Amino acid sequence: MSCKKSHERLLKLDDSLHNANQKIRDELSSVVRTGDYLWLAFDEGHSLERLKRVGDIYEEHQSFSLTKYLDLPAGENEMDIEGLAYDGTFMWIAGSHSCKRDKPDNREEPVKKRIERLSKIKHHPNRYTLARVPLLKDPESGEYHLYKSCPDPNNPKKTLTATKLKGGENYSQLSKVLANDKHFGMFIDIPGKDNGLDIEGIAVMGERIYLGLRGPVLRGWAIILEVRVKQKGKKKLKLKKIGKNGQRYRKHFVNLHGMGIRELAVAQDDLLILAGPTMDCDGTIALYRIVKGLPNAKESLLYNDEIQRLANVTLGHETEYGKDKAEGLTLTEDDELLVVYDAPTSTRRQNESDAYADIFTYPEGKKVS
Repeated sequence: MSCKKSHERLLKLDDSLHNANQKIRDELSSVVRTGDYLWLAFDEGHSLERLKRVGDIYEEHQSFSLTKYLDLPAGENEMDIEGLAYDGTFMWIAGSHSCKRDKPDNREEPVKKRIERLSKIKHHPNRYTLARVPLLKDPESGEYHLYKSCPDPNNPKKTLTATKLKGGENYSQLSKVLANDKHFGMFIDIPGKDNGLDIEGIAVMGERIYLGLRGPVLRGWAIILEVRVKQKGKKKLKLKKIGKNGQRYRKHFVNLHGMGIRELAVAQDDLLILAGPTMDCDGTIALYRIVKGLPNAKESLLYNDEIQRLANVTLGHETEYGKDKAEGLTLTEDDELLVVYDAPTSTRRQNESDAYADIFTYPEGKKVS
């Protein structure tokens, strides 16, 4: 292990920006930093939450509904945003692409009805989102703004637009092509919490877009999908053909001893992985590093001794089952790593809405900015 927790940083969140009964801190699913700003997503939302660093606290919460920038098939219904990445021009947003099994949570219902609920599988159209939205820094104020459309600051004759991967009501182009894949086909209609298809992280390195999968995990091997896109018209993205047989994706298999991928991040030319249980269970969530990133122009298998395990982020909780699920990872302006948690424990919560994120040191001698 070569990372360790050094301190915490408070996130001051304003629940009044959303449903009064909804606690944003209890559903945090991804995070990315741009300058002094943190951008957060939460599971049941359709928005991005922005906080500004003031001293050692992130505050001044603002919320941005993605319906203002993207044509979402189900409007303001949940997107299940599980991955955020910034490439210097665009904010990339990845929905889970997963279907969902109903829960037998209401103990007031008859047993028969609760058992029947476990047979019900739902598709939510907004979950099948892979999109990018222009995100540019104001040179005077230093503030970062999202745009539906704006001039390219590097080429004023070019217009940057918010676009999403083409698809239909309950699929995207990506899930459609994966349905015919020998590794993925049987998992497309299996719920994410049952080891079905479940995108939970995104990282961008140049043209290469990496999608980290919580599921499926195949005989202990987690999977990272690599795709590239091109713009099709004003509002659509289309997958490029990048495989030797015309495939529109590449598969990279990573031996994480049964863990699924919870988040991806880039540190210079290295790829960071936050990994934990793929099923809906408690367990260790750990941080890994692939030095020099993934091989280019080919698919790959990376064995456990070819990647570095940097730290155990959380070990699971016997007394507070299902708490402190590390879901978001980003690099700080101080060359450290910031981790945010879904379902934080009581010790991580403050006041009615706020929560602490953890800061981990990065291995000595390796700058990440």
